[in-house]
Amino acid sequence: MTHFRFEFHPYRRKFKRPLQTKHGNWQFRQGIILRLSDNCDHIAFGEIAPLSWFGSETFEQALAFCRQLPSQIDEEIIFSIPNELPACQFGFESAWETLISNPQIPQSRQLPLSYLLPAKEAALQEWQPLWNQGYRTFKWKIGIAPIKEELQIFHQLVRSLPAAAKLRLDANGGLNYMQAQKWLQVCDEIGGIVEFLEQPLAVEALEATLELSKRFSTPIALDESVATLSQMQESYQRGWRGIFVIKPSIVGSPRRLREFCQSRQIDAVFSSAFETAIGRQAALNLAAELSRHNRAVGFGVSQWFEDEDESWIQELCQIY
Repeated sequence: MTHFRFEFHPYRRKFKRPLQTKHGNWQFRQGIILRLSDNCDHIAFGEIAPLSWFGSETFEQALAFCRQLPSQIDEEIIFSIPNELPACQFGFESAWETLISNPQIPQSRQLPLSYLLPAKEAALQEWQPLWNQGYRTFKWKIGIAPIKEELQIFHQLVRSLPAAAKLRLDANGGLNYMQAQKWLQVCDEIGGIVEFLEQPLAVEALEATLELSKRFSTPIALDESVATLSQMQESYQRGWRGIFVIKPSIVGSPRRLREFCQSRQIDAVFSSAFETAIGRQAALNLAAELSRHNRAVGFGVSQWFEDEDESWIQELCQIY
């Protein structure tokens, strides 16, 4: 059995401005950079980027797991990481795949990017320069302000966007049933510019979400409800055949994710968990391999960080 030298480095990054979601304001991104090397001095990096409020382990749990590991690990350790640590599964397995240069993993093809706009009325000023940079799909958070206020901003945003644009609305599970109905009614009336409404209801309201998906023509996507591979499997078993928003960095094992996506031929949208370039490249490789409908991937997020050039990662890799 092959053995690998294992090292890790925690990080903490600050957002330029707090990211507003239904879960509150997010000011810092914490994660862990992994380094694996073999006896031939081949080196690979991975990333653990947990989002506990999204369904993964906490940063502290991930850090404790790394600290208890020996400096020499093997494939048995990597593939026995428990499902309760999905971000750790992704970080270690993606580093291992890079190290062994798995020939089944294709070079990532270029997929269109979706850009996350700021919440509320700030979105009205930000989309234009992004359109000029080539972005054609935008994501906007809802369920943060009163619905009347957000609908007014939404109508302004739709009127200002070019006809060729696509807009994704993300409620992060923050709507009640009546509010979700209202949003879907408005989106149906407006027409095709809204690509989908993402996670309108709470995770535990899957039956209600299934019912809404049958009543309205605007597609619904699940996100928090399918944050991990076990949640994806459960939602599929309960009848969900709509869009799955997949954040590879917290979903769990890349190997098992491939098996699920390929065997069920699901409609998947791959999205960032605000990881660094290391985790982002591993996630994009999976997106290129598993995307079936050429949907824009939600990785237009680097501009949200103060250190958007990520030069510290290059310095860290050189130190290693």
